[in-house]
Amino acid sequence: MPVFTRFSESPQPGASGAGTERDEREEAVSAEVQTPAPRSRLTHLRTWRTRHPRAARALHLTTNALAAALVLGALLLPNTLAAVEPDRFARIPAEAVIGAVVTLVLPRRPRLVAAVLYGLGLTALTTVNLLDMGFNEYLGRGFNAALDWDLLPDAQAYVEDTLGGGVATAAAVGAVVLVLLVAAVMVAATIRLAGVLSRHRVRAAKGALLAGTVWVTCAALGLTLFGGPIASERGAGALRVHAQRTVDSLRDEAAFAQEAKADTFGNTPPDQLLPDLRGKDVIFTFIESYGRSALEDPVMAPGVGRTLDTGTEALAKAGFDARSGWLTSATFGGSSWLGHSTAMSGLWIDNQRRYRTVTAGDHLTLTKAFQKTGAWDTVGVMPGVQKGWPEEKWYGLDKLYDAFDLGYRGPKFSWSTMPDQYALEAFQRQVHGKQRDKPLMSFVILTSSHQPWAPLPKLVGWDELGDGSVFGAIEKAGKKASNVITDTTRSRQEYARSIQYSVTSLTQWLERYGTDDTVLVFLGDHQPMARVSGNRAGRDVPVSIVAKDPKVLDKVADWNWTEGLRPDRDAPVWKMSAFRDRFLKAYGSTPHASGG
Repeated sequence: MPVFTRFSESPQPGASGAGTERDEREEAVSAEVQTPAPRSRLTHLRTWRTRHPRAARALHLTTNALAAALVLGALLLPNTLAAVEPDRFARIPAEAVIGAVVTLVLPRRPRLVAAVLYGLGLTALTTVNLLDMGFNEYLGRGFNAALDWDLLPDAQAYVEDTLGGGVATAAAVGAVVLVLLVAAVMVAATIRLAGVLSRHRVRAAKGALLAGTVWVTCAALGLTLFGGPIASERGAGALRVHAQRTVDSLRDEAAFAQEAKADTFGNTPPDQLLPDLRGKDVIFTFIESYGRSALEDPVMAPGVGRTLDTGTEALAKAGFDARSGWLTSATFGGSSWLGHSTAMSGLWIDNQRRYRTVTAGDHLTLTKAFQKTGAWDTVGVMPGVQKGWPEEKWYGLDKLYDAFDLGYRGPKFSWSTMPDQYALEAFQRQVHGKQRDKPLMSFVILTSSHQPWAPLPKLVGWDELGDGSVFGAIEKAGKKASNVITDTTRSRQEYARSIQYSVTSLTQWLERYGTDDTVLVFLGDHQPMARVSGNRAGRDVPVSIVAKDPKVLDKVADWNWTEGLRPDRDAPVWKMSAFRDRFLKAYGSTPHASGG
């Protein structure tokens, strides 16, 4: 009989620890199997819809409605603030009907691409409409994609000077973020609506057919609602206008380059330029934003009118007489350099590309005509210039005094680097009051009436001006720019006060320092921004010639300008570009054309 012997297994060294670890792992795995994994948020949302069907449906419909409202709002958004009224959105946009039809006929992937492109198109449309609003509000015209990008750094610099560097940076970053946010929201809205239409093709097709039929009927019959057409193509029309504006601007650049080469006085010999002003100290002065509205608006005109009348009387007592008329500026609400260059060149310079073209050439400016004669020293006084200014040569200036050359040690007044009264006194001290071998032609650009018109300087005794430190307390006590620029009524009031200050500074300077040989020509560069001058304001600015010598004013008697500093409402109005040639001819210049 076989004998079976059973041996028990003896544990090996370390076996007990290994078994324990294996058991722990098995228990952990068992625990993982027995414990359910946490549900994802997506799963949670799906189950929430199941558990709350009414709330989920309400949220779904609300989101769809918001997406539709965003798309329709973008398609119907006007490009001026004044036009943003509820009735403007009671229209049927053709672009929405076309978008729905395209969505219904495309398969899934092309439909998604089309929805994204449609959303980006709405972003572009919204952006140009918002830019139009800003440009119309400040410059009285729409945004030009071919010309106006160069103005954005100037706008940021203006905000920095007015409200501070932090605000300027925040505004720039905010603008970029806003565009990106609009793009994200618009694309999300169009993708969502595309999905809704694809899931309800039959009803969507019927709705698109009905909307298209109504649109065609309303367009054919010219039906209107709240004074506007029911059948709208506002979105496509806006993009079409901007595209045409861009094309026209590019064509204009080449045409203007040829125009600028032709010059009625381009070949006039030096001895035939301005012979009737020889021996006179001639000063051309621009007063910032000095426009017709300052003299005719019921809020602003009373104070400005009194200032002009007082100045006329005071100058008359000092032996001066004046004649005044109107010029139609090439710019509105800003871009002062376009007004300066238009008046001095005799060319219509209404955009930055024209400005760059003409200043890069040798077209004769009125100021350079004085230099060309060799009979005058020519200087520029530009307290607003704070960096290199190559246009100095084009204007024919022997010497330029910018913001850093006038010895000012007082505070800035928002954008303005120094008060006009100080700038004029510095001009007298450093230039006009000095003995010289030749008479002087001066080109002076004043800045105190530049927006935002807060804080404003006040007149002090001329003997108290010193280095300008006297204005420290005045600046601290002045109004804050942020409180004025955001309030239309305050802006108009403070604008009027700034014009009164600038005009008074200039007329008092002339009373104090003018001589028998002084001839002062002063004018505005443009109207103030539309929110101050009014949405329907024109582009006219006042212009005055002041002199003691009656022969100077006799030369312009046939201009039929008004006596005194305040032009009559029906005084002659010329385009600003006509001033150079009329002035040259009035004072004896003989035309000898060049180019063309």
